[in-house]
Amino acid sequence: MARRKKKKAARPIHPSAGPLPAKLAGCFAGRLLVFSDASRKRHGGLAAVLFDDHDGEPVVATRSVALAGSNELELLAAIFALEEAERRFPARPVALFSDNSDALARLTQAATFGLAQDLPLADLCAAPGVAAALAGASFNWVRGHASCRGNLLADQHAAAAAA
Repeated sequence: MARRKKKKAARPIHPSAGPLPAKLAGCFAGRLLVFSDASRKRHGGLAAVLFDDHDGEPVVATRSVALAGSNELELLAAIFALEEAERRFPARPVALFSDNSDALARLTQAATFGLAQDLPLADLCAAPGVAAALAGASFNWVRGHASCRGNLLADQHAAAAAA
């Protein structure tokens, strides 16, 4: 008879007090902290969580979209987060955080070499101010389902938008 594997114990997650863990908060002082995430259920859900300051309450925006591939949804979520940042806090320097490194790599490449190098991405960034926000943003990977409060909120709101 085959032996059953033991189930791994669920590791408790203790969210940080601020949007980022304390050891990272000082690196992004003066920037608008923006967290993006996407979820797939019956349809796609996008979430943007914006923190004007480290101690403030978040501004949350969500959107439901048609189902697409996981990386495409994550890219749409990051662009949606840039749109919301530009709409709510115009001309403010942005630090965008996502748990999808592929989406961040594509945005970083577009910010470095210009949107003309990636025409499908240029079409997605056609909303007013998004190209400027993209050019001035810093893109940062954050471990998914870790202790980062901003990412946890983005996960929750994306799942709710996709339900």
